[in-house]
Amino acid sequence: MSLPPEKASELKQIIHQQLLKMDVHGRIREVLAETIREELAPEHQQLSTEDLIKALRQRGIIDDVMKELKFVTDVNETERTLASKPATHFVDRESPVLKKTNIDPTRRYLYLQVLGGKAFLEHLQEPEPLPGQICSTFTLCLHFRNQRFRSKPVPCACEPDFQDGFLLEIHRDSLGDGSKMVDATTMLSICDPVHMVLIKTDTFGETTLVASYFLEWRSVLAAENGVTNVAVELLGVGTESKVSVGVLNIRLEMYPHLNKTLSSEITSTQFTLERQKTAEKERLFLVYAKQWWREYLQIRPSHNTRLVKIFAQDENGVNRPVCSYVRPLRAGRLLDTPRQAARFVSVLGHERAPVIGGGGGKQEQWCTLLAFLCRNKGDCEDHANLLCSLLLGFGLEAFVCVGTKAKGVPHTWVMTCGSDGTITFWESLTGHRYIHRPINPDDPPIVEQPKPLYPYRTIGCIFNHQKFFGNCQPSDAVDVCVFDLHDESKWKPMSGEAIKSVCPPGATSSVPPFPPLCASTVDAAVTSNEIEVQLRILVSEHRKDLGLSTVWDDQLSYLLSPALAAYELERTTGISAGNEEFQDAVRRAVPDGHTFKGFPIHFVHRNARRAFATCLRSPFCEEIICCRGDQVRLAVRVRVFTYPESACAVWIMFACKYRSIL
Repeated sequence: MSLPPEKASELKQIIHQQLLKMDVHGRIREVLAETIREELAPEHQQLSTEDLIKALRQRGIIDDVMKELKFVTDVNETERTLASKPATHFVDRESPVLKKTNIDPTRRYLYLQVLGGKAFLEHLQEPEPLPGQICSTFTLCLHFRNQRFRSKPVPCACEPDFQDGFLLEIHRDSLGDGSKMVDATTMLSICDPVHMVLIKTDTFGETTLVASYFLEWRSVLAAENGVTNVAVELLGVGTESKVSVGVLNIRLEMYPHLNKTLSSEITSTQFTLERQKTAEKERLFLVYAKQWWREYLQIRPSHNTRLVKIFAQDENGVNRPVCSYVRPLRAGRLLDTPRQAARFVSVLGHERAPVIGGGGGKQEQWCTLLAFLCRNKGDCEDHANLLCSLLLGFGLEAFVCVGTKAKGVPHTWVMTCGSDGTITFWESLTGHRYIHRPINPDDPPIVEQPKPLYPYRTIGCIFNHQKFFGNCQPSDAVDVCVFDLHDESKWKPMSGEAIKSVCPPGATSSVPPFPPLCASTVDAAVTSNEIEVQLRILVSEHRKDLGLSTVWDDQLSYLLSPALAAYELERTTGISAGNEEFQDAVRRAVPDGHTFKGFPIHFVHRNARRAFATCLRSPFCEEIICCRGDQVRLAVRVRVFTYPESACAVWIMFACKYRSIL
């Protein structure tokens, strides 16, 4: 096979770069000197090439080189155009398919390399994972100006072996200038940081938020040759936000290289001015918020006990206005309706922020959107903020409500105001919707009052990205609350200008920008089959322990599919359909004199063993799995429904049919 001259020179350059990176030449010199000194007999005056290669092979140097050099074949070789640009290659050791990156030569790029980590002391005693062994992993997630990246997972260690590169496009937002290549001065005015989130995934697939860091990348604008190396110290989250968890070595490089770099005095002056401007805006908003709160308390002293939340702490322990956690978010082609958005948010896992020690106290932690999405789970505030943002993106007038549910437990949910005055509550943890009809306490007893179906008891305030209202009605009970937001005797508003000064788009760099949603990487059919096979094995083993044989009915299993699809459709749209066909098919499949039993259950994780353990705790399901009788046939069907961010709704149905003996 002959290569064109350009390809041959590119291949030589790649091999040469790899040899330099591994310092192969230095290692060969060491082996050569050692071989001449120790192994060359006095009667030999020269060392042959074969002797040297043998020595290199014995020391494993040739094997190391061959392991590092990966030859990947591009299936679209004929489509590739030969451009006069430096050879760039990104070798993914896990995937044999070469992924193309479309690089626009008229745009400026920031190449961010993560070159390993150190001082992750929590993993100091962690043993080296054996080949093929499942171990805990670190994954680094990045967001920069509407672009998202994810590193390859690396085993958790004191010095995790991150070796990843990310190409971040830098462009102007303004119309007319978006297509021009940005210069150093323009880039200095782009104050968006690179948001980095470190996630730990344990051996059971459970994710933990380790660190959240905002990288100031513009230091590279003043670096010689447009290259700078940064040691980033990552701090913990929540109660550990002042504790170091580790250090990442990061290399920043501009492509194409800048013709003229800025002086370090200019960049440092720009950073100082931005910090001062942000601090002044935040100070003025704090002064206004204190004045607003004093006025609110003067209306009625009992307001002091109401849940009026003006500021909330993020995962780094930074106090931010609650309005900055919400902004209109469009899901592109990933979500089609507001109800589908509610379903998506509900299948993201619910987990309270961890608390060290007892006492039953609730640790407050409102996560930034990137941290919430990367971890794929969060508290009710995270769910409500995301759902409100999505509903605003769909053009609805949506607010996050802060209040309590039964037994005075603090809770947040979402409310939409219809153009006809209809008030709808959306529970972000379940996707359920409730129409609010207020009870009029002044009506005579003979007047029939609506019975509220929602679980909410009190409401202290509501907010979105532009508005904030404190509830100043005589009672903060939800069922008697009137949502006439224009009546200042019922809802005390905050100044829209004050909110705008600290929330996007008028805010400065202290508020992280929202990342776009990512499409699911989960193959629904493959995942459904995998979970189903695992459940069959678990059921067979469980019955074997009970001394029971297991016979599967594949046709009956297949007939359960329409029911699972109908359950998910009902959760998403509130409409039940297809039940008649399912019942008719089951009647035909179950002979006269036989009994059919079915048990559907829903999960938001994909761990078959965990799901099976949960199913066994239900007496109805255990009765099916452990069914005894004549001509017992078992069936199980799994259907995985995928949503953005690889969130999944997993429906499982166990069923059995057997001859009834009276």
